[in-house]
Amino acid sequence: MIVPGNLFILSAPSGAGKSSLIKALLKPESLASARPMQVSVSHTTRDPRPGENNGEHYHFVSVEAFKAQIANNAFYEYAEVFGNYYGTSEAAIDAQLAQGIDVFLDIDWQGAQQVRMKKPSVTTIFISPPSKEELENRLRGRGQDSEEVIASRMEQAQAECSHYKEFDYIIVNDDFDQALLDLTTIVNNQRLKCRQQSIAQQALFSKLLENDHKKA
Repeated sequence: MIVPGNLFILSAPSGAGKSSLIKALLKPESLASARPMQVSVSHTTRDPRPGENNGEHYHFVSVEAFKAQIANNAFYEYAEVFGNYYGTSEAAIDAQLAQGIDVFLDIDWQGAQQVRMKKPSVTTIFISPPSKEELENRLRGRGQDSEEVIASRMEQAQAECSHYKEFDYIIVNDDFDQALLDLTTIVNNQRLKCRQQSIAQQALFSKLLENDHKKA
């Protein structure tokens, strides 16, 4: 019997290190690699960028097709960002979970609220920077944003952080290795819950509880 996968949401302000943590978690040598894991591939109406492949980076669809899926209530969550739509397919996620795959959604707090309404069992994790100063240092360290963009990202980060209490877990990404260990612990903790183990260990407990004592 296949043990259903777990659905996780990871949210963080830009520069908190969320993408690096997810990438490290999904490596074959990760301490969480005992079960299959993958990041959800979102649908979007924007055009592919150089190097992006349909079905790998995003599912690229037309505005008409996206709106038809909205009308059919086909998304766990969706949003319009700078004139383009982005969304998480409910059917695709449910199919992956049914195959025993742990799925990670890289979405913001607004998307997390939408998913939680449809799937209360989702595990939500907020990745926080250790301080405003360190977050600004990380954004500046990229060397690719103007002062105006950095100021905007810092303002957005504060808005994101104001919703930290809505999440099940909080990881402060000060030391990367410790943050990765914290994330791994959360993932493995969900796998060890009774609702998961009662399926995974069904044969064991059936054997442990069977009455095989012979009467004298």
